[in-house]
Amino acid sequence: MILLQRRTPLAKLLVLVFGLLIIAPAFGDDSKLPMWRIDGDSNRVYLLGSVHLLRPSDYPLPAGIYEAYADAETLVMELDMDDLDTAAAQSLASELGLAAAGSSLAVLLGAESYARASTLAAKASIPLELLAQTEPWLAAITIEQLMLTRIGFDPAFGVENHLMERAIADQKEILGLETMRQQLELLDGLPVAVQRALLLQTLEEGLEIQAQMDMLIAAWRNGDIATLEANILQDMQAQPVLYEELVVARNKNWVKQIELLLEDSDDYLIIVGALHLVGQDGVPELLRQRGHAAKQLAQSDLQ
Repeated sequence: MILLQRRTPLAKLLVLVFGLLIIAPAFGDDSKLPMWRIDGDSNRVYLLGSVHLLRPSDYPLPAGIYEAYADAETLVMELDMDDLDTAAAQSLASELGLAAAGSSLAVLLGAESYARASTLAAKASIPLELLAQTEPWLAAITIEQLMLTRIGFDPAFGVENHLMERAIADQKEILGLETMRQQLELLDGLPVAVQRALLLQTLEEGLEIQAQMDMLIAAWRNGDIATLEANILQDMQAQPVLYEELVVARNKNWVKQIELLLEDSDDYLIIVGALHLVGQDGVPELLRQRGHAAKQLAQSDLQ
């Protein structure tokens, strides 16, 4: 993403797909937000595109996000994070992400791809040998998280965690759209060839990750949908299996759940990865197709 033609799919998985980097700028009244609103008969549902890992310097968030949070009685996230058992999640990742007996990362990659991965990992100072018993998808996610951590990103500063902590303090209800098992099984179910390509591309583009994140966070903070679509969504669409399984299918499932929330009287703030909210397969567009007007908000809409 340093030149916009080279992009990192795993940065999208961690940062924009599964529940980036400049000092927070000032936002005027007309500044677009990475957030939409759908009005039900008796309530409002806000859709906030999230960045799952951020840095302390990315705070505060745009004021409109806090105003939507204040208006909502309930937070809905990809996962019900306040009830998330970290130990159980780690155990599940091991259950699904470790190679079967007699197999290994080297076997699953094949000799040529493993040699390439080893060379790239060495250049990036990634201890690939510590991931010898993982499947490629888990190796890729682990490596991407390590790379992001090195440049100051932390899920503790992600949008979900930030607003979850406020909701707990304010005694607001927190719900989830899916479970950790559902998310990890999606990754585990990817064809090995797709996992292999994912790991290699993650390693190949890892050295550019700082510039890639700068571009992503700038587009996200400014609600710059055109940039997200042109430089991220199109890249994801070029990988049909990843796009269909990790984005489109989940969006369609979430739309059904959101329609039920629109029948309620309480207001909701729904927080999902930003990539789920853009393009023709994005949640706002899918809702429009089903007769629900979804409006992208500007700061002035929340004053």
